[in-house]
Amino acid sequence: MKATVSVHELQELIAAGAVNLVDVLLPEDFAGQHIPGAGNACVYEMVFLDRIAECVPNRDRATVVYDESGATQTAKTAKEKLERAGYRNVAILEGGLRAWKAAGYPLEQVATPDVSAVAEDGTYLVDAEKSVVEWSGRNINNGHRGRIQISEGEVVLENGQPQSGRFVLDMKTITNLDLQDETWRNMLLRHLMSEDFFDVERFPTVTFELRGASLITTGTPGTPNTEIAGVLTIKESARSICFPAIIAAQEDGSIKAQATINFDRTLWDVCYGSGKLYERLGMHLVNDFVSVDLFIVAHRPAIAAC
Repeated sequence: MKATVSVHELQELIAAGAVNLVDVLLPEDFAGQHIPGAGNACVYEMVFLDRIAECVPNRDRATVVYDESGATQTAKTAKEKLERAGYRNVAILEGGLRAWKAAGYPLEQVATPDVSAVAEDGTYLVDAEKSVVEWSGRNINNGHRGRIQISEGEVVLENGQPQSGRFVLDMKTITNLDLQDETWRNMLLRHLMSEDFFDVERFPTVTFELRGASLITTGTPGTPNTEIAGVLTIKESARSICFPAIIAAQEDGSIKAQATINFDRTLWDVCYGSGKLYERLGMHLVNDFVSVDLFIVAHRPAIAAC
């Protein structure tokens, strides 16, 4: 068999009963629609070859695998895995399921197709318990990481994009996750809360004012799809900042967002150990750039019953 077959060639093979056909997409996609007579073995699952053994017990029989579009690595990966497992007659459907549909050939459906969630416009309140803010700082020898709690936050969506919002971090909740020794951990936290770093007694919160966002048109699933713009205020310093984020609507009506922000802390007057501001620091040298990982969950506020 050739490395690929067209939809018309596949139809002839199916009519002749001369092929095993395998849909290598997610089970929910298979349930939504698939080519009649196909079995399902999701190539993303660790049990892929076990599923294949059920669909195609004879490794010498002609087998065609297909994905959604034929334009990604999905079907190609499935074919490679099959061949490494000893299947000797495997081909890929050119153009995948889309080409089959475009040619007007029939489909089977065993469940309502999954419809991607779409975020409604309006105000969303941050779920402080489910949201996570992780920080990390480092020098040439090592690094530290920890968490800070969000005390409150909201974001307003217009036309499916964040347009405004406000997030507040409670700096008194800063923790460390990497130091196992309690004495060293407490020493580090006291240092971070002191005037050397965040001066938490005088400035107990850090705020971010969201001022707008734009769609990243080149984004793909798993990469940033939105560029966020706003003003970050640490201590008395307020500066504009932009960063890419992944924002996704959820089936329950909530939205989730993930972002990694790298910024120069000295621009916000967090200057301890900076080599561009102090000399002969020795072991006290600290990198100017720090990282913050955001994992945000936000819900529409519940409407009170009359």
